[in-house]
Amino acid sequence: MNSKEIAEIKKTFKDDRSSISRICGCYVDGEKNKVTEFKEAFLALPEEDLFKYFSIFRKSLSGSLGKNLLNMEFPLEEELEGEKYALLMKLRETELKDEEVLHAFYDRVIENYDTVDNYLILLIHQAYDIPGKTSDNIEMEDASDEVFSHILCCICPVSLTKAGLSYFASEGCFRNRVRDWVVDMPSIGFLFPAFNDRSTDLHSLLYYTAKPDELRLDFAEPVLGCNIPMSAGNQRDTFNGVIEEALGEKCDFEVVKNIHEIINNKIEETKEEPEPLELNKHEVKQILSDSGVENELLERFDRCYDSQAGEQTPLQATNIVETRKFEIKSPAVVVKVKPDRTDLVDTRIIDGIPYLTIRIEDMVEVNGIPVNFPGVPVTRADDGDGVAEENIETE
Repeated sequence: MNSKEIAEIKKTFKDDRSSISRICGCYVDGEKNKVTEFKEAFLALPEEDLFKYFSIFRKSLSGSLGKNLLNMEFPLEEELEGEKYALLMKLRETELKDEEVLHAFYDRVIENYDTVDNYLILLIHQAYDIPGKTSDNIEMEDASDEVFSHILCCICPVSLTKAGLSYFASEGCFRNRVRDWVVDMPSIGFLFPAFNDRSTDLHSLLYYTAKPDELRLDFAEPVLGCNIPMSAGNQRDTFNGVIEEALGEKCDFEVVKNIHEIINNKIEETKEEPEPLELNKHEVKQILSDSGVENELLERFDRCYDSQAGEQTPLQATNIVETRKFEIKSPAVVVKVKPDRTDLVDTRIIDGIPYLTIRIEDMVEVNGIPVNFPGVPVTRADDGDGVAEENIETE
């Protein structure tokens, strides 16, 4: 699924567009005991409850593709003979009306979801009447020829509200409030089947994780049976490891800076695309070549990439470089620069000692205090009267 397809399904989680037929839930305590279960016709719920549930459902389709939201495919053997895939299909086909199927799913989640906290397993079924679209992307509500029947699962932590004083209007006083168990936003979830090319794709699903570096494999592998991609953190660590091993002593500042500049430029060029930019082994190798890496080291890169990432494994560009900052770090100093202004940073050797140099073009503050550089005029920020001042040159 790409960002446009995710946004389309996300829009159905509103009161005027929802076609959710049923909601089911199982509340589990920290010792894996089922506290309670419920199942209801969704639109029969009180309006204030609907809005709270909609917030949870929308959250499970939020975040960045490739980080919080991951497209996962089922292995062929799982589709043909796998119990996990068969259970997901039964949930969808029975529209969450078969209690035996529901209990089987709850039991599988409880058995494999490892946590000491209370949590709520939420399941909904929705049949989305996919509207047709004109050539200029305008929806035609009366031109649908397919219904996207799907389930959405959210695993939501349930936590106690904080202790504190509360005002009781009827008594006109403040006193200790009663602590309640509150359902938080989902930590993980999934949409099955996937909505690819604005159509039902039974070969894959969309997986959600609140923390990109924690895919919760204890849930994803034994409950869903999908092929699990590398997390955002693993992709970053793998890329850094490949670069470090391939370049060795030639992994200098200028080369690394060039690599990050080129990748960030590619991200900027493709930012309007609905799918995030992925780089395969050949494309990463070309980036290294364009960054000044020698041919001998490029041959070593091939071996390093195959061993650490896998020859056929692409890496998402936004997972392997920082798009908001360019950071230079040592034990004593941390320098952060905007990714599009790495030209301000350079290295020099002075009297045999390496230095990091930063060209000053704007006002500089030290702990909030504007400072001058002797002999250099620096533009001051607006002093509040709409007129910018300039530093006076000092001798």
